[in-house]
Amino acid sequence: MNRFLPISKADMEERGWDQLDFVLVSADAYVDHPSFGAAIIARVLESQGFRVGVLAQPDWRQEKSFLALGRPRLAFMVSGGNIDSMVAHYTAAKRRRSEDEYSPGGKAGFRPDRPTIVYTRQLKKLCPEIPVIIGGLEASLRRFAHYDYWDDAVRPSVLVDAGADLLSYGMGENQTIQIARRLGAGKPVSSLTDIPGTCYLSDAAPAIAGAVSCASFEKVAQDKTAYARAFKIQYEEHDAVYGKTIIQKHGDRYLVQNPPMPPLEQQELDWVWSLPFTRYYHPSYEEKGGIPAIQEVEFSIMHNRGCFGACNFCSIATHQGRRVTCRSEKSVLAEAREMVQNPRFKGYIHDVGGPTANFRVPSCAQQLEHGLCRGRKCLAPVPCKNLRADHHEYLDLLRKLRALPGVKRVFIRSGIRFDYLLEDQDDSFFQELVEHHVSGQLKVAPEHCSAAVLDRMGKPHIETFNRFVKKFYQITEKVGREQYLVPYLMSSHPGSTLKDAVQLAVYLKKNRIRPEQVQDFYPTPGTVSTCMFYTGIDPLSGNPVFVPKSPKEKAMQRALLQYYRPEMRPQIIEALKLAGRADLIGTGPDCLVPPAAGGGTANRQRPENKSTAQNARPKTAGRNDRRAGKSPVGKGKSKGRKSR
Repeated sequence: MNRFLPISKADMEERGWDQLDFVLVSADAYVDHPSFGAAIIARVLESQGFRVGVLAQPDWRQEKSFLALGRPRLAFMVSGGNIDSMVAHYTAAKRRRSEDEYSPGGKAGFRPDRPTIVYTRQLKKLCPEIPVIIGGLEASLRRFAHYDYWDDAVRPSVLVDAGADLLSYGMGENQTIQIARRLGAGKPVSSLTDIPGTCYLSDAAPAIAGAVSCASFEKVAQDKTAYARAFKIQYEEHDAVYGKTIIQKHGDRYLVQNPPMPPLEQQELDWVWSLPFTRYYHPSYEEKGGIPAIQEVEFSIMHNRGCFGACNFCSIATHQGRRVTCRSEKSVLAEAREMVQNPRFKGYIHDVGGPTANFRVPSCAQQLEHGLCRGRKCLAPVPCKNLRADHHEYLDLLRKLRALPGVKRVFIRSGIRFDYLLEDQDDSFFQELVEHHVSGQLKVAPEHCSAAVLDRMGKPHIETFNRFVKKFYQITEKVGREQYLVPYLMSSHPGSTLKDAVQLAVYLKKNRIRPEQVQDFYPTPGTVSTCMFYTGIDPLSGNPVFVPKSPKEKAMQRALLQYYRPEMRPQIIEALKLAGRADLIGTGPDCLVPPAAGGGTANRQRPENKSTAQNARPKTAGRNDRRAGKSPVGKGKSKGRKSR
């Protein structure tokens, strides 16, 4: 039976260890599952013969908690967790969250804001002679000088802010192996300056052939045009084939980012998933209510990495990269067979997905040799002519999973790219997706209907979504299922004016979509959209962008998307007047609200079950859009959106 890695001196003594080689300090609770980055890095280190322990959520207010596992022989490795800590702690309105799915009992308060910085500073204070390497999502997205939404200011690289010795960005397995082996061979951490996928600080401007420089921290903190230009360099050089070394000055020192580490190939991904994970949270959390985050992943299978969809508001392209790699069929089926033996398994595989569930191959053959295209997207605004849309391998994998003894149903819940699906000339996957893999509701992300806004998002135009909806419900009718689409919608994205929000509200009304949950644009580090939000400039084109920033305007845009709620009427009426669309105030069939708050019911829609208010049911479906007895997928917050 697989064992958890040591979390205490007693665990070390049980193994006969008096000192660890590496202590992995994580802002998440210890969940030994390959969906958790810290768990992967810990198991990778173990596989290389190193003694490693996990120090999960140390009490940052007490110095002694950082030495619970003693001083490591080689280094501390610090991760801020699976989600950027500020996103985990605060809503888009900067209100403090009371829940934390990655902490015991789902309660907030077990980690500080910006734990990568807080933990590293404490470790450097207590053990200045021991190297500290930072990694994970928080470090990866903050590796350059970056706009911080919560400070409403530009912060320096987290490597500078934290005072760490080295930063590992991206997924991290191969750079971790190189770092560990060199430190184990007695090399000083200051000599580790040539490892792909890492950043380091230099006292002098390094002379590196082909390196490019971007504006300094001091410059981008004062000049938004310089910030946008610097961001474009950072974004475009994030490619393992042609990416160059990037240098950004911070005060008297120089931040140096080596080119990205190439993504793991299939054999390497299979190896990572074969490591001896227990695939559950540490038993010490049981009496505290467990770790809620395991519920989403314990019986889900991640089959791919990377995303060539590259939405502008999503951090995946900056962290995992745009090239898609996948695990082998053998590896995925082995995980499923092991899952079936789990006494907690009830016969349902909750997801076979990843960043985008239906990506299993690179978008085209050229990128393997030449890298992803600069300044172009594979799918938006229209699919590239070189796009290879093929679901045969994915479909074959799903069929084999469905056929396994002990498996009742196999669902796809992590989201699909409907535009990519429509490019496949063979409808077999679409047919079987609807017939076998939808758990009552399928999550899709049209995000908006305005072409101008969708262009800023890097998403396809709404006509593509409309074609998908029509076809989805045609197949649904054909197979005799009662199934619905759950559309993700976003308000106040850069480029979205009040008129665009009105256009979206009219679209929702026309198509009888009543979103119960609406997400305001959340400016998270490292994304194209966040750069637009801060600078008012599209960094990829250099063109100016309107940005809705005032709380009042954002509230009006959000209210318009929930046009059917009586409590929203005063805001909607004001918004419609400001947008010059007073014609939508009235009792006619096309109006959004009656003329006065609380007055009139002539335009009231037929009653709908509240549990289905977020379901999309277009007129073309031709069936009643009430769904009694069915609850929405996702329990409250939309899953998977926090990290984007």
